[in-house]
Amino acid sequence: MYLNTLAGRSYSDLMQYPVFPWILADYHSQTLDLTDPSVFRDLSKPMGAQTAKRKEKFIQRYKDVEKTEGSLSAQCHYCTHYSSAIIVASYLVRVEPFTQIYCSLQGGGFDVADRMFHSLGSTWDSASRQNMTDVRELTPEFFYLPEFLTNCNQVAFV
Repeated sequence: MYLNTLAGRSYSDLMQYPVFPWILADYHSQTLDLTDPSVFRDLSKPMGAQTAKRKEKFIQRYKDVEKTEGSLSAQCHYCTHYSSAIIVASYLVRVEPFTQIYCSLQGGGFDVADRMFHSLGSTWDSASRQNMTDVRELTPEFFYLPEFLTNCNQVAFV
């Protein structure tokens, strides 16, 4: 939290909400061997470089933009951000006021169920391996508020 504060991040602004890194990389095993380094995310690399194949795809994307003369596109590895209002609201959608914020950002309702946050494993896979438009990190609530993972407010996601 200290680094987030120094960076100007705040709970008061969803576009500058505090960011915490993914720590684990294994969301599929029944038990974790915490002495096995493969259980942990490689913190020396950004989410876009967690696998060699993914890293190469992002490097190629960067080079492809460089080759396009007269393009208005700026060179970048990632065309998205690791945190945004919709990422924060989607993680915390089961807790008010984030339920209403999420709906507001989605045009008044919930997104298609398959595109909403519902699983740590599938979200990790998307952000670290599968989805070239997903490099999101976590919010602090992943480390201190387990209630956000349950639908304790009985939100009707329809």
